[in-house]
Amino acid sequence: MKEYTDYPILKYNTFGMDVKASRFVEYSSVDELRAFLFSVDKNQPILHIGGGSNLLFISDFRGIILHSAIKGFTVEDETDEWIDINAGAGEVWDDFVEYSVSHGWYGAENLSIIPGEVGASAVQNIGAYGVEAKDIIHKVHTVCVADASERVFSNEECTYSYRESIFKGELKGRYVVTHVTYRLSKLPCYHLSYGNISSELERRGLEPSLQNVRNVIIDVRRSKLPEPSELGNAGSFFMNPMVTVSKYNELLSLYPDMPHYPIDDNTVKIPAGWMIDRCGWKGRNIGPAGVYQKQALVLINLGGATGRDITNLADEIIKSVKDKFGVEIRPEVNYIY
Repeated sequence: MKEYTDYPILKYNTFGMDVKASRFVEYSSVDELRAFLFSVDKNQPILHIGGGSNLLFISDFRGIILHSAIKGFTVEDETDEWIDINAGAGEVWDDFVEYSVSHGWYGAENLSIIPGEVGASAVQNIGAYGVEAKDIIHKVHTVCVADASERVFSNEECTYSYRESIFKGELKGRYVVTHVTYRLSKLPCYHLSYGNISSELERRGLEPSLQNVRNVIIDVRRSKLPEPSELGNAGSFFMNPMVTVSKYNELLSLYPDMPHYPIDDNTVKIPAGWMIDRCGWKGRNIGPAGVYQKQALVLINLGGATGRDITNLADEIIKSVKDKFGVEIRPEVNYIY
C-alpha cells in the first residue's frame, strides 16, 4: 500500500485541476483495503476515485482519497453461450474492452475508449452508442467503508438506470468497488443502430465484426472528443434529458430536425449536445472555461481554469437550455468540494 500527504492529484483528474488531497492512499488488494478501513478515522471525508474522468474538483480535497491498484482478469464461469470475466477495479476500462474483443467476446465493444477504470463503470453505469455497463455487469464486488466487510451485489441490487446506480444514490460513499464480474456473449450480438456505426461500416466496406465495430467507434469518438492531455475535459459533461412524449411532440413541432431516441411508450431521450449547440454555445468560452468546438456536450479547460470556472460555465448553459427549450439538463460529472 502506498500513502502520501498533501498529494497533487493533477494526474488523477482528466479536467486538469491542479489541486491536492490531504492524504492519498493506493491499495493493491482487498486485504490491504480492508486493513486500512479497519484502522482509519471515519470522521474525516473519504473519497474513492478511479481515473478521475468523471470528476470536477472545485478545490483541494480536505480528506482521504483512495485509489485502487487491483488488477487482473480471470474467468469465473462459462457456458457455450456466455462467459463471466472478473476484472480488478483498478484496470483501465479500455484495456478490459480490448481484452474482451481480442478473445471474441461480445458486449463491451460499443464502450471502447471511454476513459476511466473498471470500478467506475459499475458506479457510473457508463454508456455509449446504445449500450450501458449495466447490460454486461453480472456482479459487483465491494468492501463496506464502515466495517470493512465484503459484499457482492447482483446486477438487480445495483438498481441501474441511465448514468445512475445504488453506488451514486442510496449507498453513495458507503461501499468501495474492488472487482466487477461481466457476463459477455460468445455468440455474435451487435448493437449498430445508435449513431452512425452501421453507416460508417458500410462506407468503409466492412462487415460487422468485434474489431471492426471497435475501430469505427474509436475513430468516431476521437474525431469528436479532445484528448485530456491536450485539453482538460471529462468527456460528456451533461446527461441527455428524458422528456415526456407530450413535451417531445411540443418540441418537435418547433424543431422538426430534432434528433431523439424513444425510451418507452411515455419517454423520449433528447441529445443535450444538440440543444446546447442550438443555444449557440459550441466553440464559445467564458474565460478559461469553454465548450468544445466539435462537440457541444464537452466542456474544456482552455488552460488554468478552476473548478468554479467550469461550474459557472455549466450553470450558464443549463439556464440557456431551460430558457429556450423548457428542458432541464443535469451534469453527468460529479462535483467534488
